[in-house]
Amino acid sequence: MTVSTSSPSGTDGVRVVTVDHPPVNALPVQGWYDLADAVRAAGRDPAVRCVVLAAEGRGFNAGVDIKELQRDPGHGSLVGANRGCAEAFAAVYACEVPVVAAVRGFCLGGGIGLVGNADAIVASEDAVFGLPELDRGALGAATHLARLVPQHLMRTLYYTSRTVTAAELHAHGSVWQVVPPAELPRTAMTLAAEIAAKDGHLLRLAKAALNGIDPVDVQRSYRFEQGFTFEANLVGTAARVRDTFGKEA
Repeated sequence: MTVSTSSPSGTDGVRVVTVDHPPVNALPVQGWYDLADAVRAAGRDPAVRCVVLAAEGRGFNAGVDIKELQRDPGHGSLVGANRGCAEAFAAVYACEVPVVAAVRGFCLGGGIGLVGNADAIVASEDAVFGLPELDRGALGAATHLARLVPQHLMRTLYYTSRTVTAAELHAHGSVWQVVPPAELPRTAMTLAAEIAAKDGHLLRLAKAALNGIDPVDVQRSYRFEQGFTFEANLVGTAARVRDTFGKEA
């Protein structure tokens, strides 16, 4: 099961949306749409006051399923991935209640789009964050990385495809708390429960208000980036770089 939803006992008002797509949570096109639907449904439920976005397996999210793109001789999978990612990222951002991302292991590519649009992030000590897009024949999610680190660091990370640790993001103020891996679920639920203890109507108004004062329209900004991804595919650059995926020395 790629995406599941649960309401843990003893956590009134909290809904957990979990991604589990072995081996590395690199989501196919349909997986991104399923994730968007699950987050939106949780936010629309009047009994829910906070959503926790979590993952099973080896890491939080490894982005788009590159092999799905490689198997497609045309552009259908690319267009689907672009639209699916945009839907999932938008669903997190526009979720009617706050979203807490619980990140462990790797958070790469599309994972950055998810956590960059979340309202709060808790992470395990082994979590790493990055955009290997230039190594995968793609562009995108700089919009969301820019919400996690200062502008010049974002550019350096983007150009080099390097990662940063949870501790480094905590130092920049974008990760709320860093804990041992075994403590991550409890820590995320504790924060979510604290948020969910507030009045549900006021929380929804607060979410709308905070989105309304954002200096950057994240959805339009991300779609602008995706246009360059498609251009790279049309001229053949993306395919040339993407074909090196899994063949690195």
